[in-house]
Amino acid sequence: MSEEGQRQYVKFTFYKVDSPWLLLPKEQKERDKEEFQAAVAEFANDMMVRTYNLQGMRGDTDFLIWTAGFKLEAVQEMASRLRSTGLGRYLSSPYSYLAMTRRSMYLGSHRHEGQEGARNRIVALGAKYLFVYPFVKTRAWYLLSKEERQRIMNVHFQVGHKYPSVKINTTYSYGLDDQEFVLAFETDSPSDFLDLVMELRDTESSSYTLRDTPIFTCINSDLKDIVDSLAY
Repeated sequence: MSEEGQRQYVKFTFYKVDSPWLLLPKEQKERDKEEFQAAVAEFANDMMVRTYNLQGMRGDTDFLIWTAGFKLEAVQEMASRLRSTGLGRYLSSPYSYLAMTRRSMYLGSHRHEGQEGARNRIVALGAKYLFVYPFVKTRAWYLLSKEERQRIMNVHFQVGHKYPSVKINTTYSYGLDDQEFVLAFETDSPSDFLDLVMELRDTESSSYTLRDTPIFTCINSDLKDIVDSLAY
């Protein structure tokens, strides 16, 4: 099967730098930063790699590396490679989510132009902000008929149409990880995303949400800027 028809493995890995690294000599930290950037770059030719800064957004994570590619082994190889670097030895990963791409069964002929991800691959917009969270539905949702679920999702889609500045990337984790989905919303307007989430709370679909936390507010940043901001 060509890459065009394959689904991608999607990984959201959140990193936190351990305090002892901050106390290392400046020269050592500079070498570690350069080594870490080079290690990430090794994988950028074969998969999508996007980096985001979370410093100041949450107290339990500093940055996100979002990847999407066609080989599950590459996810493991990249994780191992990054851990082998000087900086990597001082990184913990408090949150890590694995998922895959697929087209939603509820879309049908529905089109949400500019807001839907591609069928089998992640095509990041490069928007300034990314909002990420794992998502689990209640068991009661799956007991509804397909027609009833479609009716409920149609209303859900109608709300989404009101916020064209927000693009959703829905990825699927059934059988791969603890959550059922990982949702990643790209936008240049955090206020639009906030209003979207608030309005969705009023829809029937919200009553079938079991869990949609933790939520991560991420700022699109070059990896060099991120590692430089960790310690000067």
